Amino acid sequence: MTVDLRRAHPGLYRAPRTAERLTVPPLSYLVVDGIGDPSTAPAYTAAVQTLYAVSYGTRGLVKAAGGEVWTVMPLEGLWWADDWAAFTSGHRDEWRWRMMIAQPEVVTAPMVAEALELAVRKGRAPAGERLRLEVLDEGEALQVMHHGPYAEEGPTIAALHASISALGLAPSGPHHEIYLSDPRRSAPERMRTILRQPVAPAQ
Repeated sequence: MTVDLRRAHPGLYRAPRTAERLTVPPLSYLVVDGIGDPSTAPAYTAAVQTLYAVSYGTRGLVKAAGGEVWTVMPLEGLWWADDWAAFTSGHRDEWRWRMMIAQPEVVTAPMVAEALELAVRKGRAPAGERLRLEVLDEGEALQVMHHGPYAEEGPTIAALHASISALGLAPSGPHHEIYLSDPRRSAPERMRTILRQPVAPAQ
């Protein structure tokens, strides 16, 4: 049987068109940090390539050893900036990001190190020195499904933040996106992205 984290945590990978509140449990991720415009920065492309190479490589090692395999999860990203105005001023080169792929509990640091070594040897992990395995614990959050291209997320994000304020809450931590569609294969209007924002009581 193939393990699928989307079945184990269905509320994390489905969302309605209007914001809903949820509690996100701690989850293990392979992550790579970087800075720059995701559409042009070589560091971003290298990060995504490395995450997929090591995610599939780790699964391959477990499968070869006779272990229970799992479905490789979709790409996710945390987004922030030293000056939040960078997200409205068009200064995409100042965007900071943490690209991530969730991992099942069975994945350990030694497994990742072995898979990374193999990926580097094959030239598939250009951001290997920046890769790490860590746990993300977001806790209370609101999330919503965005339908359409990434460039048109603005109104959906604004509605999400309005819902947060209406509940007497405030954003706490980076903006989180979960990419359920492959932009290489999906028409822009059919793309689906979960937009999640961790929250805390407003001061």
